[in-house]
Amino acid sequence: MDLAGLSVVLRSALSHNPEERKDAEQSLNQLQYMPQHLIRLLQIIIDGSCDMAVRQVASIHFKNFVAKNWSPHEPGEAQKISENDKQMVRDNILGFVVQVPPLLRAQLGECIKTIVQDDYPEQWPGLLHWVKCNLQLQDQQVFAALYVLRVLSRKYEYKSDEDRTPFHLIVKETFPLLLDIFNKLLQITNPSIEVAEFIKLVCKIFWSSIYLEIPRLLLAPNVFSAWMALFLNLLERPVPLEGQPTDPDLRKAWGWWKVKKWTIHILNRLYTRFGDLKLQKPENKAFAQMFHDSCAGKILQCDLQLLNVVRTGGYLPDRVINLIVQFVTSSISKNSMYQLLQPQLDIVLFEIIFPLMCFNDNDQNLWAEDPHEYVRKGYDILEDLYSPRTAAIDFVSELVRKRGKGNLQKFIHFIVEIFKRYDESPIEHKPYRQKDGALLAIGSLCDKLKQTEPYKSELECMLVQHVLPEFASPIGHLRAKAAWVAGQYANIIFSDQNNFRRAFHSVVSGMRDPELPVRVNSVFALRSFIEACKDLDEIRPILPQLLDEFFKLMNEVENEDIAFTLETIVGKFGEEMAPYAFGLCQNLSAAFWKCLNTSEEDDEADDTGALAAVGCLRAIGAILESVSSLPHLFVQIEPILLPIMRRMLTTDGQDVFEEVLEIVSYITIFSPTISLDMWSLWPLIVEALGDWAIDFFESMLVPLDNYISRGNQHFLSCKDPDYQQSLWKVLSNVMSDRIMDDSDIEPAPKLIEVVFQNCKGQVDHWVEPYLKITIDRLSRAQKPHFKCLMIQVIADALYYNSSLTLGILHKLGVASDIFSVWFQMLQEVKKSGVRANFKGMHNKKICCLGLTSLLGLPANQLAAEALERVFRAIVELLISYKDQLAEAEKEDDTYDNMDGFDADDDDEEEESEMGDDTEYCSEEKFKKLVAEAKGFQSTDEDDETDDDYSDNDDTQSPIDEVDPFIFFVETVQAMQASDTGRFQNLMLTLDSHYQSLVTSIAQHAELRKAEIEKEKLNEATIE
Repeated sequence: MDLAGLSVVLRSALSHNPEERKDAEQSLNQLQYMPQHLIRLLQIIIDGSCDMAVRQVASIHFKNFVAKNWSPHEPGEAQKISENDKQMVRDNILGFVVQVPPLLRAQLGECIKTIVQDDYPEQWPGLLHWVKCNLQLQDQQVFAALYVLRVLSRKYEYKSDEDRTPFHLIVKETFPLLLDIFNKLLQITNPSIEVAEFIKLVCKIFWSSIYLEIPRLLLAPNVFSAWMALFLNLLERPVPLEGQPTDPDLRKAWGWWKVKKWTIHILNRLYTRFGDLKLQKPENKAFAQMFHDSCAGKILQCDLQLLNVVRTGGYLPDRVINLIVQFVTSSISKNSMYQLLQPQLDIVLFEIIFPLMCFNDNDQNLWAEDPHEYVRKGYDILEDLYSPRTAAIDFVSELVRKRGKGNLQKFIHFIVEIFKRYDESPIEHKPYRQKDGALLAIGSLCDKLKQTEPYKSELECMLVQHVLPEFASPIGHLRAKAAWVAGQYANIIFSDQNNFRRAFHSVVSGMRDPELPVRVNSVFALRSFIEACKDLDEIRPILPQLLDEFFKLMNEVENEDIAFTLETIVGKFGEEMAPYAFGLCQNLSAAFWKCLNTSEEDDEADDTGALAAVGCLRAIGAILESVSSLPHLFVQIEPILLPIMRRMLTTDGQDVFEEVLEIVSYITIFSPTISLDMWSLWPLIVEALGDWAIDFFESMLVPLDNYISRGNQHFLSCKDPDYQQSLWKVLSNVMSDRIMDDSDIEPAPKLIEVVFQNCKGQVDHWVEPYLKITIDRLSRAQKPHFKCLMIQVIADALYYNSSLTLGILHKLGVASDIFSVWFQMLQEVKKSGVRANFKGMHNKKICCLGLTSLLGLPANQLAAEALERVFRAIVELLISYKDQLAEAEKEDDTYDNMDGFDADDDDEEEESEMGDDTEYCSEEKFKKLVAEAKGFQSTDEDDETDDDYSDNDDTQSPIDEVDPFIFFVETVQAMQASDTGRFQNLMLTLDSHYQSLVTSIAQHAELRKAEIEKEKLNEATIE
């Protein structure tokens, strides 16, 4: 299509007629891969005679196509743009950037970023020469060169020194010119706002060049000093008054204030890197000393002069104040810098820093006009990063931490004077905003004050005199601050419990305050009071009202901390939450959907809604855990949560996938049975695992185990969907993947173990396929722990059906190799003498059961020599297992005895509050299940660590009921009865040592039989 025709199509893309616009978009999609299409778009973009709207559409289409198709995103993907077209774009786009208006330049600039990222230096070697030449021209050519140089420097900003080789050449060729340009720009009298844009680009280029590593050229003292002289000049020179916008948002984004911000950014970064001589590498010490001697003090003096503007009522943007205060704060710990600061410290602390901590006009406007935004900003971590108030708090905290002697007392005296002045002033003249700042200071210093006398002893009195009265203040922001401070000190030791009760009930009352920020702060404070509360009777009577207030607030505000407070309440009251569990889950589900919808409706919004959604799911999980011994509740709650689980187990739920899997785990383990609705989630989980969710494999282990173990018959009998087949498909794909690391797929062999242990005698047709993929992966396994897991699959298969399994191993021609590897791993020990492999009791037990199963095979399947080797391995394993059990019991006894030291006179009362043991045990069941999942994780790759993975002993499976000692003795007795001669020959091969070990095992088996019978009798008596 020629240029005229393409212009018509682009104009139609702007049509108000939807059909015409749709046809134009389809035409553009068809044309985009045609040869020369990009070149024609470029021609339209630079055509000054063409309508600007059409040129703009062309520039956007050009930018989007380049971003999407300049280079293939996937391995093996075909090139979408011919090399000829690419070369033509590279040859012309730089010149066009200079020619077009700023509106179009922005789009072409984005294209240059994409092309530089993909093509420089290999496919665009001439780019650096173009930059160097244009830096020596005039005005717009220089600006374009600076822009491209900024793109180049940004490419290498986060690269380590070894990956920055091309950038060293860029610095060598361009930075001398850049320094000259920078110097000339600063010499301009009455510079225009356009000059500010030039200087800002120079600053950004320099920032990117020094962010991680300082280029070698800049390390030369004369070169670095020249740059620093210019930056210090920029730092101390006042920003022009003429031309400053009056609108606050436009003013802080004005070019000259941006220059000031980037200058401070650069100097702060250099000080962070080189301000502490003790932290420098030997090769940097000389440079750091030079920076310290010639620059650091000057920067501090300039920063203090700038802060003085705030003190005298002048204007500085919030971000500039934040950065300057950060620099001054970092100077406190350095002796030489602190000495420079000290003469002005009182002025800085009391006349600059403290006023920044006080409630101000902007706060008041936001409070009145948009309380929801006020709450969001108050609890937004990103807002804190740029806030002058947060920087001021950090300054005070650092000062009392590093230079507390004298300064803490002086500052607290200052705060106390504000409290006194506030108390003594008539209501119309009370310094409300200063009181707010004083409360913020006291709350921020809580950790220091709780540890330091004489303040530690006065905290309760301080709360009673200066904080609690503000809950009745007519000033909303003081009520909100009082709630926050009360929460900060909820865990101090109150000499008078009535004061704790008063503070607690003040916070509860705050949840019903007419002002939203007060209600929110009160909810957050409540969490601290609940954690500190020793007598839950304080809360029980008002629990229903508390929960009502929670959900009213959740309907107003999307904040994860509200759900975390609810989680704390649930954790404290446990089963007592049962009457409220259904309603809580209902309300939390509704809140979750609301948060999710908010997050989806505005992709550009912050993460508040998404974080609040996570908080809702966490609270639901806490509720389910608290009622774990009441299965009938799960039947009622399940339908409420099913829509969430169904939606969030797809790609829509990637941000909450772990939380949703936890909910699935609770329901599948604690419900009376696994419903068909819950079974409908299996395909979603398995599909996610095979598609995108491999990182969540560990978290999937528990629910998939639950499905197989608790829904065994449905797992085995259902063919539509075929759960066995779907499990095989995903496990075989994972196990055969040569890219995935051993640690990424550890749950796979554990799931095979679950199948063999729970489906004994019913999955014969799966034994060979699972053995094949296990043996194949074992041959490639690198990590010892993962090799153990592979061998344990073979042990499980032997226990499942030893004859079938051994036959398959012979059929595959690997039997001899497998057992050689297995026995070799059993013999490996560390320097300390402990086993290197199969360290946990669960691991040993699996090996014992698998190897013992071989003893029952006839002589034609297991030769005498193999029998003897297997028998000795079992005996050694059982003795090791027995010793480990004894050690674990000894540790448990020691722990129980230690618990006794913490006992007090309230034991009986505490026991009655806990409820009966059967409820406690059922709650423990889930903890064991979680422990199983944790135990499945490889905790350390280092063979020198001696982690016994003992959590695996808590695994719930049919083998829990199998005692390996009894199983061994009964198997040997059966062999003796069926083939006496073979048994006698085996015994003759054993020396006295092994015979004594066998006797010890037989005696222990008898002891275990007696213990098991006793346990059964006790259980029968309890029932």
